[in-house]
Amino acid sequence: MQKIYLRHPYDISKIIQEPIVIALGYFDGVHLGHQRVIEMAVNEARLRGIKAAVMTFSQHPKIVYQKMNPKEMFYLSANPRKEELFEQMGLDIMYMIDYTFDFGSQSPQAFVDNYLVALNVEVVVAGFDYTYGKRDIANMQTLPEHAKGRFEIIEVPELILHQKKIGSSSIKTLIEEGKMDIANEELGYIYQTSGVVIHGDKRGRLLGYPTANILTNELELIPAVGVYAVEIEIHGLWYIGMASIGYNITFEANRKMTCEVYILDFNQTIYGESVKIKWHHYLRPELKFDGVEGLIAQLDQDLIDTKAYFNIQGG
Repeated sequence: MQKIYLRHPYDISKIIQEPIVIALGYFDGVHLGHQRVIEMAVNEARLRGIKAAVMTFSQHPKIVYQKMNPKEMFYLSANPRKEELFEQMGLDIMYMIDYTFDFGSQSPQAFVDNYLVALNVEVVVAGFDYTYGKRDIANMQTLPEHAKGRFEIIEVPELILHQKKIGSSSIKTLIEEGKMDIANEELGYIYQTSGVVIHGDKRGRLLGYPTANILTNELELIPAVGVYAVEIEIHGLWYIGMASIGYNITFEANRKMTCEVYILDFNQTIYGESVKIKWHHYLRPELKFDGVEGLIAQLDQDLIDTKAYFNIQGG
């Protein structure tokens, strides 16, 4: 996939000078609803014998319009992950626009002229609720007026699952509540975050469950406090693990939240390594124990439950 990054006003020499079908959206999470839009764009491009493109933004528009602190905006898919998902879907081109005030201040007509017509778009594919300015003047109903017959438009209807529209906001809520099974179903894949292995207090070794302490990506949404059945990628290989997000309340109060992963059948030293975590299934909440014996017994049960989830046989 060819990746093109644009900042308004952009350098015209960066634009690919051939007709394209383009999927429009912010696409946080690239969930099942987003996938339907992208798949339709890819299929339409293949039918026409031209390239399939996607347009997305470097940051959420809320940061510009609602004056949100970027450090308080958590994503289902930070840009590297989003690009990875785009590539998996067979897109040929990604246009990522640096979402600035100048870009967002364009009129709807200017956006269509500068970022659709000028990009040689033959067909636009977008969800029913896509907007390119203020909702009442720049939506899928007004797009034909601004297009002026210069490209075709395919509107993708909402996708309903569990009796509600699939959306990034509702999936975030599910993850914040630890409802990973439902969230993963609506995403269409297992939710994934990234981080770096750092030194912890090494208490897990004393319990018989040495853990990798993960400094998580500050842009990515971390699931609710609790214990999870996960997979963790190290050096390109995936391993089964059980992850704990919490405050280690058994040992002391007022600790910072940590993310730790006990990796099954693994004994390498991996400090400083970049890792990825797939959050499969919520096992239990964080619990406070009177002593280490109760904690170890619970960890033994967590290991049994993790192996059962992944259908791992043996002791």
